[in-house]
Amino acid sequence: MLDRSFIGLETEPRSVAVEASQLRFFARATGENNPIYFDEAAARAAGHAALPAPPTFLFCLASLAPEAENVMARLGVDMGRVLHGEQSFTYGERICAGDTITLTTRISDIYDKRGGALDFIVQDTEATNQNGQSVGLTRTVIVVRNG
Repeated sequence: MLDRSFIGLETEPRSVAVEASQLRFFARATGENNPIYFDEAAARAAGHAALPAPPTFLFCLASLAPEAENVMARLGVDMGRVLHGEQSFTYGERICAGDTITLTTRISDIYDKRGGALDFIVQDTEATNQNGQSVGLTRTVIVVRNG
C-alpha cells in the first residue's frame, strides 16, 4: 500500500519548446490527415498562429520534459508492476509550434482497491504557455499491481 502522505506532492516546473517537426510526427503517428497539422499556410488560413498541436499532443509533452525527480521511485513504485489506467484531458488555449510549454505535475490522490491488491496514483499535470495561459490539464491514473 502506497504512502498517502504523498498526496499533494508537486514537481518542479519544467519547460519544453514545441517544434513543428514534433507536431507533424505526432499527427502522422495518430492518423491525422487534416492539412492544418502539416502545412503552415493551411494552419494560418484556418486562423492558427502556426502549426497547431493535435488534441492529445499534450500527453507527449511530459515525456519531452521529464520530471527532475523520479516521483515513482520516491513513492517506492516498482515500474515492472505499473499499468496505465486512465488518461483524460481538459483543454485551454491552443498549443502551436514555437510555443514554450511549462508543466507542473501534482499527485492529487492515492487510493487502493481489491483489499490493497491494486494501488492507484492520480496525477494532474497543468500546462501553461509562455504567456502564462493554461493550455490544458492532463489527468493520469497509474495502477500499481501489488504482491
